[in-house]
Amino acid sequence: MKKFIKKNWGNIVFLVLIVLLIIPQTRMPIQVGLQKLISFSPSEIDVEDRELLNDYRWNLTSLNDEKINFTQSKGKVVLINYWATWCPPCIAEMPDLQELYNKYADQVDFYFVSSEEKEILNLFLEKKNYNLPVYIQTEKSPDLIETTSLPTSFLISKSGEIVMRKTGAANWNSNTVHETIESLLKE
Repeated sequence: MKKFIKKNWGNIVFLVLIVLLIIPQTRMPIQVGLQKLISFSPSEIDVEDRELLNDYRWNLTSLNDEKINFTQSKGKVVLINYWATWCPPCIAEMPDLQELYNKYADQVDFYFVSSEEKEILNLFLEKKNYNLPVYIQTEKSPDLIETTSLPTSFLISKSGEIVMRKTGAANWNSNTVHETIESLLKE
């Protein structure tokens, strides 16, 4: 038996990993862990390639049923994150986004946008001890910030330039992001 295990240990580990990925209770934590390992800091879009957001008309609903319009953020630095509770890359980047929110909540307008039901979102936030400003999308977003991929995040300058756009998990609490936000706040 020892000889068999020594000879086939790689195959045994691979099979155990496959089994763990099949089991729903172990699949999500493994996927989240792998996403964290491969998440890097998002980079700025080259100045000449940046698009300008002019349409801020977008109605959202907070988890407290407060109706808001995105026009309230025109002229401000904004971070928008589209996410879902069932999305492993979304869950992987949430701790970094919470840290970023903790640091810049009073200087940057944050929008964590989901299409899920309010009860599901509240349970997730409570379980993870997050206090992020989550909104439910009640209508289509402006074209330049429309997406069907989760997670997708946008960092927008006071003048409406899309400075960062990242699809997939990212390290949003990196020095690069902090430096970019600091420079945008000085504009």
